[in-house]
Amino acid sequence: MIKIITDSTSDISQKQAKELGITVLPLRVIFKDGEYEDGINLQIDEFYNKLVNSDSLPSTSQLTPEQFMPLFEDAKSNHDSIIVITLSSHLSGTYQSAVIAKDMCEYDNIHIVDSQSVTLGLQILVRQTIDLLNKGGSVEEIVETLETTKNKIHVFALVETLEYLKKGGRLSSVGAFAGTILNIKPIVEVKNGKVDVAGKARGLTSAFGKMIKLIEQYGGIDTSKYYCLGFTGKKDNLNAFLEYAKDKLDLKDGLVSPIGSVVGTHAGPGVCGIAFYDSGLSNSK
Repeated sequence: MIKIITDSTSDISQKQAKELGITVLPLRVIFKDGEYEDGINLQIDEFYNKLVNSDSLPSTSQLTPEQFMPLFEDAKSNHDSIIVITLSSHLSGTYQSAVIAKDMCEYDNIHIVDSQSVTLGLQILVRQTIDLLNKGGSVEEIVETLETTKNKIHVFALVETLEYLKKGGRLSSVGAFAGTILNIKPIVEVKNGKVDVAGKARGLTSAFGKMIKLIEQYGGIDTSKYYCLGFTGKKDNLNAFLEYAKDKLDLKDGLVSPIGSVVGTHAGPGVCGIAFYDSGLSNSK
């Protein structure tokens, strides 16, 4: 049997994980009043309420090798294979924890994939993995496909402010601009496993237009594969983007996913984002 494990930054809920037949291990969010497991004892609505009312930014904690070990040992005793797909190793030590756990377990049939992505991008890679498994792919075939196709996944997100990304240290470089004063809306991209500013525009409407241009630089969205739209906190900005884009992009069959507490800690409320496989007709250099 081939088992699939991912982490909670995929924003696949525990209920969805059960329906999909996979395991989602929770990272942790630490507020002053205590430590919470993402999607277990801290649900999304509760988290964003705590975030906006907190006088300090919560911290997040990666998965540990000990969280992987029971699953790895169980697979070893049953002679199962495991595919682990984690968020980018540039953003968390979770990937390294999985590697350490594999070494501790001393079992070769554990295959660990660094998605080089996070949240919506990680989610569509996991869903692709499930489809490949359901079509009868071998573990070697599936992992080889993932290592190739993960580089075709792009994630863009329009954020209300860079404040949370700056404080959380998840931005590889930050342009100096007065976003809140000038109503400038930054657009961030997950690229080569890191988060960086891809563009900026004044006001939501201009930012929506900029985001569509950024999508088009990769040849647009391959709608024959999974693509996912997401939001943090309220859905208002995502709904506004969908309305703006309805005559420009075909988004009617996209997955829609709330973005959970670990990513939300670093992105803040009011984000609308999209993850997609490119069409292979990239205009970028």
